[in-house]
Amino acid sequence: MSYRYGEYRDGPDPLAPPYDVRSALDRMGDAILSGANPGHALRDLLREGLPGAPDRRGLDELLREVRRRRRELRERGRLDGTLERARALLDKAIGQERAELFPDPSDAARMREAELDALPDDTASAIRELGDYQWYSAAARQTFEELRDLLRGEVLDSQFRGMRQALADPDPAAMEQVRRMMSDLNDMLDRDARGEHTQEDFEEFMAKYGEMFPESPRNLEELVDTLARRAAATQRLLASLTPAQREELSRLIDQTLEQAGLAEQMRRLGESLYSRRPDLAWNTPERMGGDEPMGMSDAVSALDELADLTQLEAALRQDYPGAGMDDVDEAAIRRALGRAAVDDLEALKQVERELERQGYLSRRRGKLELTPKAVRRLGETALRRVFSSLEAGRRGDHDQPDAGSAGELTGSSRPWRFGDEQPIDVVRTVVNGVRRGGGGRTGGDGKAGKVRLSVDDFEVAETERRTAAAVCLLVDLSYSMALRGTWAAAKQTALALQALVSSKFPQDAVQIIGFSNYARVLRPDELAGLEWDMVQGTNLHHALLIAGRHLDRHPDFEPVVLVVTDGEPTAHLRRNGSAAFEWPPTQETLELTLAEVDKMTRRRATLNVFMLADDERLKEFVDEVARRNGGRVFSPGADRLGEYVVSDFLRARRTR
Repeated sequence: MSYRYGEYRDGPDPLAPPYDVRSALDRMGDAILSGANPGHALRDLLREGLPGAPDRRGLDELLREVRRRRRELRERGRLDGTLERARALLDKAIGQERAELFPDPSDAARMREAELDALPDDTASAIRELGDYQWYSAAARQTFEELRDLLRGEVLDSQFRGMRQALADPDPAAMEQVRRMMSDLNDMLDRDARGEHTQEDFEEFMAKYGEMFPESPRNLEELVDTLARRAAATQRLLASLTPAQREELSRLIDQTLEQAGLAEQMRRLGESLYSRRPDLAWNTPERMGGDEPMGMSDAVSALDELADLTQLEAALRQDYPGAGMDDVDEAAIRRALGRAAVDDLEALKQVERELERQGYLSRRRGKLELTPKAVRRLGETALRRVFSSLEAGRRGDHDQPDAGSAGELTGSSRPWRFGDEQPIDVVRTVVNGVRRGGGGRTGGDGKAGKVRLSVDDFEVAETERRTAAAVCLLVDLSYSMALRGTWAAAKQTALALQALVSSKFPQDAVQIIGFSNYARVLRPDELAGLEWDMVQGTNLHHALLIAGRHLDRHPDFEPVVLVVTDGEPTAHLRRNGSAAFEWPPTQETLELTLAEVDKMTRRRATLNVFMLADDERLKEFVDEVARRNGGRVFSPGADRLGEYVVSDFLRARRTR
């Protein structure tokens, strides 16, 4: 049997590598670690474009293209071109008629001139009056017919794109075909409203009248969408004219439809389209600033495209609640910017889909959240940032990808047991295999034989025993942290410490506590999306209570307590569980908070405070904390907070 291999054609290639979204997540991480929430970070990523793909445009660049296109359309011309041209043709026909009548001395000629003198000033009424006029001049008659053809073509083409070509043939049969199409279309819409329409009905309709619809709709829904958008654009055209122009053009449209025998059918169609698509901007005026007059059909096409671009601009901005990439209409992008823009949009959508599919993002109650998998990666990123700013220290201070998983090596080894995580002692393991007779003999060709190892041959390198620590990081979430610009640094520090403990000190028990008017334990998976609380109060008393319970649950662990704050305590927890806030802080608040500091001292927990403000009240308070507890006080800038906290934690771990 022979086999031929080629491209997989039955859907996505199952052997294709997964879409690489790590660079996209890292770009989002930069924004999240700077204080943004996941939803805003993803929106900013999609707006800027994909990292490592310079040929792919982001939403901002697509938005600039849409706005440029809108400016071009608005500057294309004036909307009253049909009125202007109709008036010009009418004046021409009347002038040609007068030129023929002037040399004629008969009373009939004078009567005709009097009839022309009595014509109304507005174009629509004058055309109606001349409908039954017996032209004396053949040239004037021809000009008037040209005027009628112009109006009929413009009016119908404004509703059905491409109708001017269908009406170019002067044969009355062409107009009759239009009447039959309108009647069949309205009948099909009525059947659809009753639930009786089928796709076969639509295909039969398109087989008869497909040349009148250059958009080539595939079903009735697409046909209705096309016609409704043009009908709405026609109404916007009328709304954009002056009241006098609007009245004159409306009368011209009504008159033209009546003469063509289409007034009733067009009324039925308009009502059906409006009932199906009331969401379109039917009567919203549009400002046009060009100098060249546009015909009615061209003006409607421009306004139709402008409506598309307006909706597209709103979708591309993504600045409304619940915004998502699925809101951007691919068909509208294709119509406005072409096929390349559709590919750019699909690439952006794929990033959003893959971030969710590969387990980095999830949606909960419509809100975008980072998964624990994403938080771990962002924590590693935050930790790398901190380590990149640390000076070289003793062994073990820095993140080493080839470091052992336990403590320092002692130089001795022991037999491997199931569950051991210590590194394998390769030399002793191979020597055991040779001694057992598992290999090492020289073959007939003079080459050494292979060593065969059994489970009993393996030995592991012994490492020093490390003590476990109960770590509490207390982070101020109060409104002042955002006002002073220190909130982003505090969040990045929490992520970095969480990543450090989980990766290098997995035996430690870490708890991160956020506090404002109340305190609460923060889960690792909510750290990245954490936001400051827009409330008043710095309830360090409550935070220390929670931290004390964590230390008490791990009595054999070394206690480590780190506090990051920018203000003195201004709230405490009452006996009934409610928070009491007062500024300046009351003596009761200070006494209760310091009482918890004394409890930490009795637990042998050193309490180090990282002070993010130079307030005198805060200095006095933290100095008192240091005096009672023996801990240290740091005053780092926001850009070095993570470095200070991680360095202090590592120093404390080394001393043990």
